[in-house]
Formats: sequence, structure tokens, C-alpha cells
Amino acid sequence: MATLRVLLHAPTAEALARARRNARNLIKARPDAEVLIIANAAAVAAALATPDETDPLLRLCGNTLAAQGLDNTAGLPMVEAAVVTLAECQAEGWAYIRA
Repeated sequence: MATLRVLLHAPTAEALARARRNARNLIKARPDAEVLIIANAAAVAAALATPDETDPLLRLCGNTLAAQGLDNTAGLPMVEAAVVTLAECQAEGWAYIRA
């Protein structure tokens, strides 16, 4: 059976909270799954303000950081553009879920 690869997209603070819960539940049910949480828009500020054990799975949108004048002082992993990462991962066969 192929490894389950799930891409959780969080564009709002509420979606980030759901994505974090979804990630924890998915890893509990399928420990071998690959999970990424892509945060953009309002979810970026929320991610910076609320550290979580799922942060290693998180990728912040660099465009959002720049547009909102935010500093990634937490050193969370980043991608250049959420839209590019979302599209590339889906092209590679990742399952997309909007949290």
C-alpha cells in the first residue's frame, strides 16, 4: 500500500486550528502518513502567535509574511508561495484538504 500523503490547507486562524486537529488525528490513525499544513493569509499570524506540537508539519507562506509585514521569529518552516506549493504537491499526488 502506498504511503498516504495529505496536504492540509489553512488560510484562516480557524482553519489552522482545524488543520492542526486533523493532522494529529491523521497521524494517530496512520502513523506512517506524510502530512503537511500549508498556512497562508490570516493563518500565518495565527501560527506565529500560537505554537503547537504540529509546527514541524507547518509551512508558512513567504508571500503572506512579506505582504503582512510579519517576522518569522519562531523560525517556522516556510515556502515561497502557498499557491505554488499547493499546486506542486497536488501534481505529485498529495491529497488536498481545505481545513
